[in-house]
Amino acid sequence: MKSLKITLLFCFVSVLAFGNNVSIKEKEALVALYNSTNGPQWINSWNLESPVNTWSGVTVSGDKVIGLDLSFNNLNGQLPDNIGDLVHLNELVLFRNSLTGYIPNSIGSLNQLQTLNLAFNKLEGNIPATIGNLKSLKSLQLFMNNLEGNIPPTIGELSNLEILELFSNNLFGSIPIEIGQLNQLKELYLSSNFLSGKIPSSIKDLTDLKILSLFDNKLIGVIPSGISSLSNLEELLLSDNLLYGYLPMELASLTNLKVLMLNNNDLKGDFDAFASELPNNIKFEYKNLEYRQTTVVGTE
Repeated sequence: MKSLKITLLFCFVSVLAFGNNVSIKEKEALVALYNSTNGPQWINSWNLESPVNTWSGVTVSGDKVIGLDLSFNNLNGQLPDNIGDLVHLNELVLFRNSLTGYIPNSIGSLNQLQTLNLAFNKLEGNIPATIGNLKSLKSLQLFMNNLEGNIPPTIGELSNLEILELFSNNLFGSIPIEIGQLNQLKELYLSSNFLSGKIPSSIKDLTDLKILSLFDNKLIGVIPSGISSLSNLEELLLSDNLLYGYLPMELASLTNLKVLMLNNNDLKGDFDAFASELPNNIKFEYKNLEYRQTTVVGTE
């Protein structure tokens, strides 16, 4: 019994020791984040005198910080430049706080990241081009901020990306053609921005795509017929743009489609005939078009 207690004590001390063995750079980066975002006022604050692996939201493996999740934690302030020193992070989630200022270029140093979620904050400025360095990234969520400027073409270098959510920002310019290089992408949300130009034809290369949400922008031109080759597509949301021309009848061949929304564009075509070709139980809306003033919700 005595030996068991000694063993348990040794294990406990070892765990604490590992927490204290986090590199100076990584600990300094965490402390900088704490100081720059009013750490004492966090909902779950840190005792900076305690081992790093006891800090709320911090995941440590051995002597490396591999996870940081401070969602809903009342962070108020700017991200420090040296956040890029947390080079072993797999996950950085700062969702639903009050972060301000720019996303630092140093974010591109976190090349082991698989999840980056800075959504629902007050971040501004451009999405840094260095985002393209995050080759392991599977999920990028920056929605509900005040980000502006163009979507950087380097976004196309995120070859493992499955989820891209940039909706509800102030992004403008064209959707980069490089978006078509994201051949693992399953969900693309770019709605409620100020994006202009045409929907790039390269969108047809996103063969795993299930959700394409581009509504509430300033997109022009025809709907690319190549979208009809996206056989896994379940939701196609193009409402509230400046799209014109004929609706591609080939879209009716998307047998997995559950939602198709085209409201408030300048489209024409035989929508009744098109609706009759759609899969059963699809939600299809096309009101407030110049040529038709009709809404269809569901087909029999």
